[in-house]
Amino acid sequence: MKHKKPTLERRSVVAGILKDRGGALVVAGLGATCWDTMAAGDSPLNFYTWGGMGGTAMIGLGLALAQPKRRVLVITGDGDMLMGLGSLATIGVQQPRNLALIVIDNERYGETGMQDTHTRFGVDLAGMAKSAGFRMSGTAYTAAQLKTWIPRFHRQAGPVFCAIKVTAHAAPMVLPLREGPALKNRFREAVLGAKAHE
Repeated sequence: MKHKKPTLERRSVVAGILKDRGGALVVAGLGATCWDTMAAGDSPLNFYTWGGMGGTAMIGLGLALAQPKRRVLVITGDGDMLMGLGSLATIGVQQPRNLALIVIDNERYGETGMQDTHTRFGVDLAGMAKSAGFRMSGTAYTAAQLKTWIPRFHRQAGPVFCAIKVTAHAAPMVLPLREGPALKNRFREAVLGAKAHE
């Protein structure tokens, strides 16, 4: 399999996805996707998972099922997705129409030393999602392809999956609040309002 060299830059990709997010609930994976989401603009409707590797997609699924009238965007990395591959099957079975799962794929384990992940050697996450039953699934390599995907993340009946191939270039850390209970309570109050205290 011939390898296509990524050209997109992760920070601008995430900023473009979140530019017109409206009231979407965003679950950000650990490491760089957490910082990318924060750099695009902090919001109480962002839930930063920090160290929950492998569980980001399932957090998004639970949120989508609990809040079926809200759009839920999961923005995570290829390492996290590879660790949680079983979540694709569960999401495919549950068929949440309000969920978009977006993998920012730099083909590296950024948290442990930038080792190559399996996607570097041809593992097709979008193909796995399609086989699991996602309504729409694909991979974006170019700015033109990404432009067609962004509206789908926000409006297409889900579950939607897209792996976006980005370079391995590092971007400066932009760190959100790190305290777990404070993040949880802030997000819960933003989603539930007064009900959060009942």
